[in-house]
Amino acid sequence: MSEIREHVLIGSDGSSFFVEFIRRTERFTMREDHFHAQYELYYLFSGERNYFIRDRTYSVHAGDLVFIPKNELHRTSEASEPAHERMVINFTDDFLMAIGGEFAEWLLRPFRAANPVLKPKAHAATFERLFTEMLDEMRERPEGHEFRLRHLFAEVLLLSARLSGVQQPASVPAGSPGREKMSEIAAYIRQHYAEDLSLGFLAERFHFSPYYLSRTFKSVTGFSLTEYIQSVRVRQAQKLLKETDWSVTDVALRSGFDNFSHFGKVFKRIARLTPRDYRKLAGKENGRGS
Repeated sequence: MSEIREHVLIGSDGSSFFVEFIRRTERFTMREDHFHAQYELYYLFSGERNYFIRDRTYSVHAGDLVFIPKNELHRTSEASEPAHERMVINFTDDFLMAIGGEFAEWLLRPFRAANPVLKPKAHAATFERLFTEMLDEMRERPEGHEFRLRHLFAEVLLLSARLSGVQQPASVPAGSPGREKMSEIAAYIRQHYAEDLSLGFLAERFHFSPYYLSRTFKSVTGFSLTEYIQSVRVRQAQKLLKETDWSVTDVALRSGFDNFSHFGKVFKRIARLTPRDYRKLAGKENGRGS
């Protein structure tokens, strides 16, 4: 079997906590959920992965933790050998408040660190024990396992917050010049999402052939150029739909889409809602009604 999966969902949508363990033996690159409204904690039990977050690719090794803020663009892809075991935990602000109370903001410290990858070093065995106990609870599901999972996760967040406060951020390996250049291009796209971002324009601006740029960007980030540009633009459109009263047409134009029909199709594919439905839902969540 190429994939073994265990998962547990606790709580309602407003205060949910989702834990998933996966063991893979064959090649895999994440294809969905480039960004979402929950925080994400990623722990690698074994193997090695590349993790693209925002505009940079990080090398993640066994024992590392990755902290991804809400609505941050991210994707995992292969590093060397495809076999790996990982645990992913998604949770909401309401869930964090329920387990953290007055310390909730402090527990988010690792999600706001300059480097999203935490290498626990001397505390690696402690983290491995905590995540292994979580996995045991997920597999065996004894009475009260939901409570135990919350408790173990709170310990993970507590230790992570402490380490984020006392350890210097791990340096990001420079990697190859091509890898660094792809990070520069990704950052340019994020800053200039509403402008011309055609392959021809980007290739000329960064002095690459279109073929080399397209192939290398995909290899380094896990995204095709089109996927990344569309994800950045949809993320911006979501922000505008939530925070402004602009028409959906204006939102599309200001987010870099020059074709309204195309905007609707891309938005629904990535956000899984139409722009209007997304605005209605965001309004209800913010207490504004529909």
